[in-house]
Amino acid sequence: MTETLLETKDLSRYFRLAGPWGRGPLLQAVEGVNIAVMAGETLGLVGESGCGKSTLGRLILALLSPTRGRVRFEGEEVTALPKARLKQLRRQMQIVFQDPYSSLNPRMMVRQILEEPYIIHNLGAKAERRQWVAALLEEVGLGAEHLDRYPHEFSGGQRQRLGVARALALKPKLIVADEPVSALDVSIQAQILNLLADLQKRHGLTYLFISHDLSVISQISDRVAVMYLCRLVELAPRAVFDSARLHPYTEALLAAVPLPDPERPFKPPELKGDPPSPINLPSGCPFHPRCPEAQLPVCRDEIPEYRETAVGHWVACHFR
Repeated sequence: MTETLLETKDLSRYFRLAGPWGRGPLLQAVEGVNIAVMAGETLGLVGESGCGKSTLGRLILALLSPTRGRVRFEGEEVTALPKARLKQLRRQMQIVFQDPYSSLNPRMMVRQILEEPYIIHNLGAKAERRQWVAALLEEVGLGAEHLDRYPHEFSGGQRQRLGVARALALKPKLIVADEPVSALDVSIQAQILNLLADLQKRHGLTYLFISHDLSVISQISDRVAVMYLCRLVELAPRAVFDSARLHPYTEALLAAVPLPDPERPFKPPELKGDPPSPINLPSGCPFHPRCPEAQLPVCRDEIPEYRETAVGHWVACHFR
């Protein structure tokens, strides 16, 4: 039986915004998220921009502190660790950022960028670190001739390969991939996705793969979690997600993807208006102001329970 590598319980994060006379309104970025990520799997996290996906990834990596809830990694409470132990644990959890240029220091050469994790964690002598850096480049499809170049001398796809290499340096178990291909051309996206899949098989990696692109999520994920306005609304195995999804928002997301079939006219999803502001969330179900199936007063007044409707299939909807 596959072990649980990562688990969150009631994970929430609020931000207090600045106002014209001091303290401003409260922004709910993540609210009550419960997920379990199995060792060796890829959990895809999908949702509209601004729904809280990246904030959730940073909470899991302890780059942000939660307002409420906890994160457990291999049974250890991440949110309560002292700094020295947290530094050790960071070797097991790494991130690949969305922008392959701004995430690399423009003043450092490739050899310095990739050697930095070893220096921070005091690993190996200088000669060993050089060997490890060369091996990292080879793993991601680059060569020794790239060692003395700066980030601006690479294409977007090559820079993202460097980002992947840096994430691999400390041999982590979990990688949070925060929209790692959204800034790349489609052909380069496929290359990076294939690289990530190969590395997962080779090293037994676990991915939390964040994206707003359903075609990418479908290609790489074992399970898919859907997020809307700071909450998870559905989670299911990929096969179930493709054929037997339940939540109206999930249906709307998939309906918004144009099909490459000229004989089949595109029919936009039947949604009302724009997503509400996370500063002023609607009462009850957060999706009810836009939902074509909303039933009042239940959807307006009551927050739906996030429950398991079938084995491995979770949904937050009153009528599904």
